[in-house]
Amino acid sequence: MARQLRIVHRTGYRYHGLISASHNEARMTPRATREQYVLATRLEITPVAWSHAFIDYWGTPVTAFEIAEPHSRLDVVATSTVDVGDRLSVGAGISWADLRDPRLCDQQVEYLGVTDHVDPGSELRRIAHDAVKKADRPVDAAQAIIRRILERVEYVPGSTEVSTRATAVWEARAGVCQDLVHLGLGALRSVGIPTRYVSGYVMPATNPVVGQPTTGESHAWLQFWDGAWVGLDPTNNTTPGDFHVEVGVGRDYFDVTPLKGVYSGSQSSDLFVEVEMTVLA
Repeated sequence: MARQLRIVHRTGYRYHGLISASHNEARMTPRATREQYVLATRLEITPVAWSHAFIDYWGTPVTAFEIAEPHSRLDVVATSTVDVGDRLSVGAGISWADLRDPRLCDQQVEYLGVTDHVDPGSELRRIAHDAVKKADRPVDAAQAIIRRILERVEYVPGSTEVSTRATAVWEARAGVCQDLVHLGLGALRSVGIPTRYVSGYVMPATNPVVGQPTTGESHAWLQFWDGAWVGLDPTNNTTPGDFHVEVGVGRDYFDVTPLKGVYSGSQSSDLFVEVEMTVLA
């Protein structure tokens, strides 16, 4: 069933003193896709900033902005209203022969690379290759690999940082949503399945009240190529539904960081994040 959602995403930095200038990029505007329609969106930046909006190489809306005056805090508020339609479900999909077509490999080469950050390690690589041997189709292997990851790694908030590599998460048996996605990216890519990182939001309440704001969550899931991009949400052990809102896609978290930048000054800073979601219809 389709949903209409409003998302208010507040984030920014508190600097421990004045800084002279900052240059930033925000990826906080939902993408327009076949599965969601963006009805309205706005980005408010305090202090007042010069800004420039564009779509990056991966297809994610970006607002680049700079503040050229002394400031001790940065506030960014993205407010969006989105119609979320029916998601593409996992189906028969493509064959192994289709997946190994050199033309497809060339088209998806950037979603096949196993970087150091998403490298699943030798044990998970072996598990992934064993899953392929038993799978009639790539979709069967993808689902089996994600199941094995979830059997091993527990979702534990605060157990890792953005710099934590997939191999460390596998060894520690604990991670957060982005870690589960990074493990899935590395494992699926290691067996030749193109896979990309998806950032966005999810409504944690299963039966939210229409019109009542709810504390939401920044979230991550993955999409693998099965003739089209098909989503899997490892954290919730499900496929993305009508309470998932897609913001950005890329090779890993570092392609879709919601807010990143540099500033002039020697002061340290603290990042804050709040997400509020409301079901409108």
